[in-house]
Amino acid sequence: MCRVLKVHRSGYYAWKLKPLSNRAIEDSALLIEIKRSYEDSYGIYGSPRIHYDLREAGIKCSENRVAKIMRNAKLKSIRGYRKPRYKSGIPSVASPNRLQQVFTVSQPDLAWVTDITYIRTYQGWLYLAVVIDLYSRSVVGWSMKSTMATEIVLDALTMAVWRRKPKQSVIIHSDQGSQFGSDDFVRWCKDNRLEPSMSRRGNCYDNAVAESFFSSLKKEHIKRKIYVSREEAKSEIFEYIEVFYNRKRRHSHLNQMSPMMFEKLQNGN
Repeated sequence: MCRVLKVHRSGYYAWKLKPLSNRAIEDSALLIEIKRSYEDSYGIYGSPRIHYDLREAGIKCSENRVAKIMRNAKLKSIRGYRKPRYKSGIPSVASPNRLQQVFTVSQPDLAWVTDITYIRTYQGWLYLAVVIDLYSRSVVGWSMKSTMATEIVLDALTMAVWRRKPKQSVIIHSDQGSQFGSDDFVRWCKDNRLEPSMSRRGNCYDNAVAESFFSSLKKEHIKRKIYVSREEAKSEIFEYIEVFYNRKRRHSHLNQMSPMMFEKLQNGN
């Protein structure tokens, strides 16, 4: 062995018996906690968010140290891709843009945003509609179906209204997809004290919060995957929204808190 390594025998045995440095021992313990945070995030957290997790757990270390340990352990934030989204038709009624790209609001249930995206399965497309509260970025309503009919949006809104029970009128902002300008949608909003608002045609920035959520879902969770069935996709997307995104996922907009943590803190509970 010593001849292969080209070192003196006494030097080799002295190196072998030398204990790990205190720093190396601490790094090994940190790596265990880093891996726990990384795995809990489905592999999407990089060093900044993992550093927040460690700090919250009372573990003191720098973000640079976390980044170095992750590099050495080959732990890298997983990202995927997002394809262009399909939009069909034009609305029969175009509502004014009541948000004007103001995505920060002072309290819950003042303004919600909604949109539809698609997920690929071997059974065909699965469509997902979400309703997001701008206050906490929480997904307050969602629906998944095999078609993009207006019903998918109304089901997501029904969940949002049932969950939140808003005490005042709520702005509901969307793009100009035909579902959001249909007579059924307009009538439903009127009956439930929602004020429709629409992006300018072809301007994705007017509905950036919904776009950002879909981007996170596809980059962080779906990651180019084609699901075997719609039921499999529904199950995994449900878990992403209700178990991870709303309860655990840290948002830079919320000072690195999850939507539920942010609302709990603001409510003083």
